[in-house]
Amino acid sequence: MARKGENIYKRKDGRYEGRYIKNRTENGKIVFGYVYGKKYNTVKNKLTILKSQYNQPDKSQLIFQGSLADWLNRWLEYTVRRNVKVTTYAAYFGRVQRHIIPFLGSKKMALLKHTDITDFVYFLQNQALSPTTIKGIITVLKHALNQACKERYLTENPCEDVVLPKNRNTRVSAMTIEQQKRLEQVALQERSCSPVILALYTGMRIGEISGLKWSDIDFQSNIIQVRRTLLRVTCEGDSKKTKLILSSPKTETSRRDIPLAENLKEYLLANQEKSDSEFLISCKKSFAEPRVINYRFKKITEKAGLGIHFHVLRHTFATRCIEEGVDVATLSRLLGHSSVKMTLDTYTDSMWENRQVAISRLDSKLNLNSFMKEVS
Repeated sequence: MARKGENIYKRKDGRYEGRYIKNRTENGKIVFGYVYGKKYNTVKNKLTILKSQYNQPDKSQLIFQGSLADWLNRWLEYTVRRNVKVTTYAAYFGRVQRHIIPFLGSKKMALLKHTDITDFVYFLQNQALSPTTIKGIITVLKHALNQACKERYLTENPCEDVVLPKNRNTRVSAMTIEQQKRLEQVALQERSCSPVILALYTGMRIGEISGLKWSDIDFQSNIIQVRRTLLRVTCEGDSKKTKLILSSPKTETSRRDIPLAENLKEYLLANQEKSDSEFLISCKKSFAEPRVINYRFKKITEKAGLGIHFHVLRHTFATRCIEEGVDVATLSRLLGHSSVKMTLDTYTDSMWENRQVAISRLDSKLNLNSFMKEVS
């Protein structure tokens, strides 16, 4: 059979035959596809279309022969590091090193299957990781393989349509008013500004409180400006070690202004006079990192007879807001949530009680006297 042009041959029967790489087996063996036509240009045009459709697996096999670990490290260095905040990079790096590479890293990326990802999810579930944590890990892997698809090293992402464990719909924990009063009484005895009081009356996260400076508070305009957060992230080169990073908030909605009310303002001004640090919550004249705050918090809760973690204070702030009739959009802005939906999903039970009250109030206005007389 005479060859005419690249991968186009003239057969003995007078027709032209075009050959293209359609796929490869798991062992790397080429699977060819064929097209036929009476004219050379007809076959050539068909080949051009088919090669554009099937050149992705060809490219993945011929150009990227490395393991998933090789790709992930390349992706982290050249895609993630250049486009995200340091804290986001550290979070991605930690998930890759702690979870993804130990289980899937040795596999060739081009040969990854949907079943491999399903097995990985099952493995993570057996590690007693929460559904939220598992979703975060798979999200990182999916982003990495999406990039491989964009660069045409994969034809499809094996993470697509993987079934993830559902979040447990546990009720958001918040203190009762009586428990809150007990905790406040102990917290107000602290010699310096208490992170407990700040969390209960601003709803700020522990990292935001750690990074809060006196210069972030405008006592004239009565505004608390949330402009940075203090986080502990995984170190590169040693996933077992961590380091502190003082960074701007992760999202634009987290970067926010919180109104400063009169009682809290009076409390902060009194503590500012005796402060020897630029940070509201200090340790050795510098910031107090979240670990230090949690250590102090444990002592306070023991005195108050409460077994809670620090994040409960944020939930308590939100619950008190709901009880006072604060609308969901306002609450979402105060908490720095990325969407109103996130606020609704988190505090749906508390808001349900408010909705019941609202319906009852409207219902009381329904006068059925005349209707009931007609019925009787």
